[in-house]
Amino acid sequence: MFGKSEKVGSDVKPAPGPFGRFYLQELVNSGGMADLWLATDSNGKPFAIRRMHERLRFNFGARRRFVRGCEILASISDHPAIIGYFEHGKAEGRLYCQMEYVEAANLKELYARQDPVLLENVAQILLDMASALEHMHDNGYMHLDFKPENVLVTPNGSLRLIDFDLAQPIPAKPKKQSGKNPGTPSYMAPEQLQGEPISFPVDIFAFGVAAYELLTNQKPFPGETPAEILRRQLDRSEFVPPSEFNGDMPRGLENIILRCLERDPERRYPFIGMMVRELQSALYVS
Repeated sequence: MFGKSEKVGSDVKPAPGPFGRFYLQELVNSGGMADLWLATDSNGKPFAIRRMHERLRFNFGARRRFVRGCEILASISDHPAIIGYFEHGKAEGRLYCQMEYVEAANLKELYARQDPVLLENVAQILLDMASALEHMHDNGYMHLDFKPENVLVTPNGSLRLIDFDLAQPIPAKPKKQSGKNPGTPSYMAPEQLQGEPISFPVDIFAFGVAAYELLTNQKPFPGETPAEILRRQLDRSEFVPPSEFNGDMPRGLENIILRCLERDPERRYPFIGMMVRELQSALYVS
């Protein structure tokens, strides 16, 4: 569930046990801000509990991001491709979010092991990823950390978008980010990497990177550093169209990915619903 990996950092690896009205059964994943647990309530019903790291108890910036992510999820979770939300709050001095439990692995893990679920459900995965982002944008939010690690896929191909810590309201006009530039460089748009004002087109760019990777098992702009990735995004002399890696790709689908990956955000889709409609047409979905 949620893709198993243990990256506990400086925290002592937490042990199962009671937490508020829940029982933490198994540590599933640990990221920079929180642990993710398989937990049960008093009736034995399974949930996912995302619990903020103890070391961040007095990091008020991290606390604000965690709570904002919970609040955004609460307002958009009424969509089948977004992880279900139940509640968020504080127990034993620790912030937590109670979410839907799903048996799933993230897209990055599925890429790595070339899982058959990708080949069998690739069209639906593309559509569900786009639909989840469309739902966010229609509700006034941009994800700002869209990447394969934040896309869960179940064994039957059902998808859930997760992790809304960096999500923000879509500004009326592109807005410069204050402070540190968060996100994962491989999936960040050129304007993000250059510290320029951003808006929802950064999510469209990130979708294009993830779709390219899903269909080719390659990154469109490979690089070991943000500077190298940005150089490839701006130069394009080394860019390889996805159809050169995947000869079975419909031309219409390649055109969608290429438009998502435009350097200039004004040349990407003016709204994500247009991209979804074109994607449906390219994939022969009415």
